[in-house]
Amino acid sequence: MSVLNIVLVEPEIPQNTGNVVRTCAATGARLHLVGPMGFAVDDRKLKRAGLDYWRLLDITLYDSLSDFFEKNSGSFFYFTSKAERAHTDVVYPEGCYLVFGKETAGLPEELLAENRERCVRIPMIPDSRARCLNLSNSVAVGAYEALRQWGFPAMQTAGALHRLSWDAAK
Repeated sequence: MSVLNIVLVEPEIPQNTGNVVRTCAATGARLHLVGPMGFAVDDRKLKRAGLDYWRLLDITLYDSLSDFFEKNSGSFFYFTSKAERAHTDVVYPEGCYLVFGKETAGLPEELLAENRERCVRIPMIPDSRARCLNLSNSVAVGAYEALRQWGFPAMQTAGALHRLSWDAAK
């Protein structure tokens, strides 16, 4: 089974990262946290936002972006509001890395310029006051698009009511 890799570069808000923890745990994605971060991994707000999902998480910490790239290789996709192509216009190969920047500044422009063909954006209204989506929402949108393309591997795609059947509820 292929694993989706979610990369947060210099995240600043523990609650956002906690929400990403929950998304990664619920989807089986591997989380890569690249420092420096605006909080400690043992931050109470981070743990509270991630609830009891920490035990389901595959997480790796890196000191810097260069440290991350030294230890990882593969297909990288950079999510940025500066990209010309929508996140749904690319094919995500199994095992790829979805890379997201920090809340206040996004990814470094040098990185984006060097990897222009791998930059994608989540479409939004053309109003400069709507700068971007929340980081954890962006991760969820990107992760579920990649997983949808892969057919939601090893994921439960149907549920059931606990007390009633669908027929009885009509």
